Amino acid sequence: MPPGTSISIPWSTYREVPDYLNLSAEVLDRQIQRGLGPRSALVSEEGSVSYETLSDWTNRLASSLDSLGVSRGDLALICMPNSPEFAVSFLALAKLGAVPVLVNSLLAAEELKPVLDQARPTVVITESSRAAAIREVRPVSSLKTIISARGTKNNEIAFESLVAKQKADVPTADTRSDDPAFIVYTSGTTGKPKGIVHAHRWIVALGDLNRLRLATLENDVVMATGEWSFISALGHNLLFPLRNGVTGAILNERATAENVLAAVATRRVTVLYSVATVYRRLLAMPGFEKRVDLGSLRCAHSTGEALREVTYHEWKSRVGCELYEHYGVSEYQLVIGHGPQYPVKPGSVGKPLPGVEVGILDDDCKSLPVGELGQLAISTEDPGLFLGYYKDRERTEAAMRSGWYFTGDLAYQDEDGYFFIAGRRDDCFKSRGMFISPAEIENALQRHPAILEAAVVAQPDPEIGNRIRAVLVLRESQTVSDHLAQSLKDSLRSQVAPFKVPHSIEFVDRLPKNAVGKIVRSALTRQSK
Repeated sequence: MPPGTSISIPWSTYREVPDYLNLSAEVLDRQIQRGLGPRSALVSEEGSVSYETLSDWTNRLASSLDSLGVSRGDLALICMPNSPEFAVSFLALAKLGAVPVLVNSLLAAEELKPVLDQARPTVVITESSRAAAIREVRPVSSLKTIISARGTKNNEIAFESLVAKQKADVPTADTRSDDPAFIVYTSGTTGKPKGIVHAHRWIVALGDLNRLRLATLENDVVMATGEWSFISALGHNLLFPLRNGVTGAILNERATAENVLAAVATRRVTVLYSVATVYRRLLAMPGFEKRVDLGSLRCAHSTGEALREVTYHEWKSRVGCELYEHYGVSEYQLVIGHGPQYPVKPGSVGKPLPGVEVGILDDDCKSLPVGELGQLAISTEDPGLFLGYYKDRERTEAAMRSGWYFTGDLAYQDEDGYFFIAGRRDDCFKSRGMFISPAEIENALQRHPAILEAAVVAQPDPEIGNRIRAVLVLRESQTVSDHLAQSLKDSLRSQVAPFKVPHSIEFVDRLPKNAVGKIVRSALTRQSK
């Protein structure tokens, strides 16, 4: 067991997974049975949807999908932004025992086609404004039925017409807890698609971690800034709030500092989940905390990439509420985190919660001592871990060895039990034979008052293996100069070993980011060649 203070478990059935479990029944039917029907389940700029209404729409859509031939075990694509329609589609498919396949709604046709070629769904539920890629690839794909919300084109079925049909009595599928419940795709334009298959048991295994890490308050309004096609936002913004009987606030556009700020204020968000990029962008806005009323916030959470100590301290001093950092992967969700019972240690990602077995391992799958850098791994016995990569046994077996799932991240644990992420194993490199962790140098760079964001990448060099290249974004009030570059190097020499000081420093307007907000280091590496 890792060192550190233990947390007491307040209920006897914590992470106890029954043999039979249906995700839709767990998050929605139970709340109706508890008498929460009139309570707000979802709130957006279009208004509020009660648990009772959400349940009614879900049952109506499930009935209509059943009449269209969608049945247990079938894969159905969901390609739409965050919305009540997304929630209804996901829950209706899960109720039938079908398997929602989630993809980013902004994928281009060439990105979507390999996913369709692998998963081969015959039904897709989309929104007209995001359906262009679906319509383009339909003739050369397995898709036979397009269900489109908020507008249709030829040979498509209106989502609204299916929800308006007379509800028939469609029983909830008696799925086993280890049956596939949904698939999250994280593919891009290159490489094989990666379909991450999660079981129905995930909602208990991870839902209980969510409840224990941050106790729910009755008036909570929870918002995540990512699209629900990403598992962190799917859990934190949709499924966990529903399971906890509180309200999920919907941000249906790609997150910007401005629309996040407006949504928190107008929807009275109490718990915010976002990525470090959004918090840094907010903090770059002079006096943002005084522009709107943020008094509803009781805490915020950061994930996806390193938050950095300077960002944490500035948030605390300007906004006041706690900013917890946590670490997760799409194959699990939240693995390690801070919370009220694990006070924040800036720079770390917190501690594992009870029942989550993680290790820092060497290449031979042996545990490493406290303070030593190694591969971060999760026990394959954990009920929250994914079932495998869809139709990709080779990739699954490569990631799971000797009872461990290897995340691909390098990390170490300190004497108090806190974990520190050094970065992706593929992102770390050697220079002059010395190991370089980009996260360590980036953290030091962002302590400089002129720097908003930093990325450190390798630049191949025939003499020393790799040169260390820092690519930086300045705060608005700063200008590029040789003096600033030298000031940065001088600042670094007081924080890191001399061999870790970048050989080159470059300034850009913005860093390349993916849809989740993570820095796309491969794009920077290509630029350096």
